[in-house]
Amino acid sequence: MKSGVRTIDVKAFIDAERFSLCQWLILILCFCIVTADGYDTAAIGFIAPALTHAWGIDKSELGIVMSAALVGLGLGSVFAGPIADRIGRKSVLVVSVASFGIWSLIAASSHTVGSLTIFRFLTGLGLGAAMPNTVALMSEYAPERLRSMAVNVMYCGFSVGLIAGGTASAWLIPHAGWQSVLVLGGVLPLVLALVLIALLPESVQFLVVRSGTHEKIARILKRISPHANLDRCTFVAPVVSSTKSGRRFALALILSKAYRLPTIMLWIAYFTGLIVYYLMTNWMPTLFRDLGFSTEHAMLISSLFPLGGLLGNPVTGWLMDRVNANRTIVVSYVLVAVLVALVGHSVGSETTLGALIFLCGALATSAATSLSSYAAQIYPTEGRSTGVAWMQGVGRLGGVAGSFAGAAMLGLGWHFGDVFTMLAVPALISALATFSIGQRKAASLALQA
Repeated sequence: MKSGVRTIDVKAFIDAERFSLCQWLILILCFCIVTADGYDTAAIGFIAPALTHAWGIDKSELGIVMSAALVGLGLGSVFAGPIADRIGRKSVLVVSVASFGIWSLIAASSHTVGSLTIFRFLTGLGLGAAMPNTVALMSEYAPERLRSMAVNVMYCGFSVGLIAGGTASAWLIPHAGWQSVLVLGGVLPLVLALVLIALLPESVQFLVVRSGTHEKIARILKRISPHANLDRCTFVAPVVSSTKSGRRFALALILSKAYRLPTIMLWIAYFTGLIVYYLMTNWMPTLFRDLGFSTEHAMLISSLFPLGGLLGNPVTGWLMDRVNANRTIVVSYVLVAVLVALVGHSVGSETTLGALIFLCGALATSAATSLSSYAAQIYPTEGRSTGVAWMQGVGRLGGVAGSFAGAAMLGLGWHFGDVFTMLAVPALISALATFSIGQRKAASLALQA
């Protein structure tokens, strides 16, 4: 180090400061991205009953349409993570938000199952690219003592998007047709993309490993701490490899010996967790309508699921920061298994059914959300977007499986109770996979002692 030149670790700097207005702005912008993502991801579930009526098709035929966006989500996540670790979080976020807005608008012009499937797949590519990068960016701007809480609060936006989709669809579809739901899901992201260009900063931890970014880093850190003295200093961030190899081999990093088992277990946990989440999200309106609810009533009671997520996400994030992240997720998934089994046997009481759906939403949503937050803590900066993105990309196949499973079970004549009782199995698998990560970590610490 040159005489008189200080070294500032940007992660330690952020950890030591209060949560500033700059970080609140980042949280709000990421929250809006996730809200738009949630709305567009779930839109097909809300318009499904109207589509079956308008096009005269069987509900089982919509399985491929519901899965198309999830396939796109998986591929978008897989490709966007390494790209973001190479070129930055902000650029990928702006392009992805604009992309799913454009394709949602185009999807509104669909007249066949085939065309809607293609457009939903392309919408999903943008949706998948957005989510892991909001997790990475928020994780890198949140102080360690608040990291899980901040990411989970950000993820509440997904539930807000689902609630907005349910309530908006209940009014829009009878008055303006199913197409209006997709149009709204296209216009709002395009407006948001412009806001992101103007206001969203790049990750300072990412900028540290780029040359010629000293002034940018200083400006951002000054926004976090206006009174900090950043004269005659150099910025660093913790890394596990050289800058060059970190950028080139992020995927090799998350599959290296040190990270391989946690990576695979995260993939399994997220895969089976999303079977539960997306089967409920996509098929609840149809299942409730089959029970005798009106279309509007089915959508509104289904909205209790994401409403529960609004409560569950911050509570789970708080527990992860204060108690134990791994144990919190494991217990959440065990409780999900119990609750979905209870939902399957509560058809006779609408009040009990609504309460259980709310609790299922609180735990299933927060458990899946917390896996993203947990993954962001496991991986280092140069592999963080890739690690979260690949977990989400592989996990989205669980969403595809959930959508197809819902279509298959309904096609086979399965009843409401049968479908929900089956969901206890993937929930327990998620709990076991997450538990194994904690056991490995505990064993590693014991060996080091």
